Amino acid sequence: QVQLVESGGGLVQPGGSLRLSCVASGSIFSIYVMGWYRQAPGKQRELVATIPSSGSTNYADSVKGRFTISRGDAANTVYLQMNSLKPEDTAVYYCNADVVATMWGPTVNFWGQGTQVTISS
Repeated sequence: QVQLVESGGGLVQPGGSLRLSCVASGSIFSIYVMGWYRQAPGKQRELVATIPSSGSTNYADSVKGRFTISRGDAANTVYLQMNSLKPEDTAVYYCNADVVATMWGPTVNFWGQGTQVTISS
């Protein structure tokens, strides 16, 4: 089994910054794509940003130029640097990862429990 644990959420004023972290642990041979999604009250979960083990990052139009996704040196960690935060960024942010447990095993998708981000003055 694989666990994804997010941290770094909180309450900040509009225009502020936050950095979210997510660490994957458990039975992991390789992690292909890691990403962040968010869900605001009354809305569907939406993609924020994704980053593959190699290749280009992908961002939602609403966060381009403000958010930056990156992977840690250990490759089982993903970060989301969020700048110029707006009230509409308020949501629960979820970490997501495509994980292969063994060399010839299937790719399985996992979710973290989520971390609350609230932007308010």
